[in-house]
Amino acid sequence: MPLPALAFDAGLVAKYDQFGPRYTSYPTADRFHDGFGPAQYVEALAQRNHERPDQPLSLYVHLPFCNTICYYCACNKVLTKDHGRSAKYIRYVEREIALVSALIEGAPPVVQLHWGGGTPTFLSRDEMKTLMDALRARFVFAPDAEVSIEVDPRKVEPDTIAYLGELGFNRLSVGIQDFDPEVQAAVNRIQSEAETRAVMDAARRSGFVSVNADLIYGLPRQTVEGFSATLDRVIDASPDRIALYSYAHVPHLFKPQRRIAIADLPPPQAKLAILALAIEKLTDAGYVYIGMDHFAKPGDELAVAQRERKLHRNFQGYSTKPDCDMLAFGISAIGKVGAAYTANVKTLDEYYARLDAQTLPVMRGVTLDADDLLRRDVIQKLMCNFDLDFGEVERAHGIRFAETFAPELAALAPPAADGLVEIDANAIRVTARGRLLVRTVAMTFDRYLRERRQGPQYSKVI
Repeated sequence: MPLPALAFDAGLVAKYDQFGPRYTSYPTADRFHDGFGPAQYVEALAQRNHERPDQPLSLYVHLPFCNTICYYCACNKVLTKDHGRSAKYIRYVEREIALVSALIEGAPPVVQLHWGGGTPTFLSRDEMKTLMDALRARFVFAPDAEVSIEVDPRKVEPDTIAYLGELGFNRLSVGIQDFDPEVQAAVNRIQSEAETRAVMDAARRSGFVSVNADLIYGLPRQTVEGFSATLDRVIDASPDRIALYSYAHVPHLFKPQRRIAIADLPPPQAKLAILALAIEKLTDAGYVYIGMDHFAKPGDELAVAQRERKLHRNFQGYSTKPDCDMLAFGISAIGKVGAAYTANVKTLDEYYARLDAQTLPVMRGVTLDADDLLRRDVIQKLMCNFDLDFGEVERAHGIRFAETFAPELAALAPPAADGLVEIDANAIRVTARGRLLVRTVAMTFDRYLRERRQGPQYSKVI
């Protein structure tokens, strides 16, 4: 059954726009605890070797270095111009790769690799090659593996993009955020359209199969008119995918955001108008709404995976590889192995000390119980498919859906009355008006949210 077209209902968005998780995992990262460490990670890998040694792998490497600061940024980063620091870091990432790969039996294929940051292209070419060689020496890459990297067009030349292609990268994400000069000045990210297009064109010439663009709405000094012009220029560049993120202003958590004046942020009504305009322009241009903040061309792998009900969410967002364990390397990197999530230490000093002691740098994590696995499955299906077949869940988990989730079904009555979802005896279906608010629907099934009286503040749904 085709998904309903996305519909923007400003009244419903305003009513249901609340703070909530993005569900790149369930349980969410705030449920990780320090009782999970290297020993538990080793146990999870041993269980994988025993139960599913041939299951494909996804790899993530966190490269935290930046030589300038963008005020909106909420990533774990290290601000420096000293390439000696990145060279040292790569040597230690090599050690972590060696430790973890030694715990993997057989030769499971790597079907995904992603370098994130920070600014991965801060690395010199020699450092990039050293890191890629280390990964390929320890893991077997599938011939059609998705190999992606995040790129800041201000910090990379077109010939470097060609070099990335030679290293095996075939997907590229370009940070744009907004082309409006006033917005760029307010967030300390001056970036021309010309240098951005040069990078995108270089990727296409170098054989990259997917070029993605990242935008942010809700930034300081942003207006409907200004963002409309940005959207026109982005659509003209014709990226294969577009991520349209909502800016979350949480300066108590991320110090660079303290340089943004609250008075410069668009008021809620203007932010909603910017979002409505973006949805209209992108869908009119032929992009398919995937979910959350992702759009893709109809022929893109994400759109195809969604039509075939093979879409998945992981720590990088929507993914086409639902059956992978994710091994994560570097500071603050988060991974998944079966029923376990892992999170590395957050600082360079901690990372180096752990690896100097030949200890895995896992700092926190969680092992999922049967209820977690059940709810993870339910939330994944809602977030990716926008519907939920009760019988499918019952067969997979040995439950009776209506009995197990009686409180949740009752809690969905108001959203159903407002037209966000349709519920019958066999299924939940997220409607066209509800798709933009699917996080709100998924939150109904989050046991930890229901039990928590106090806790961290998430980003707004919209």
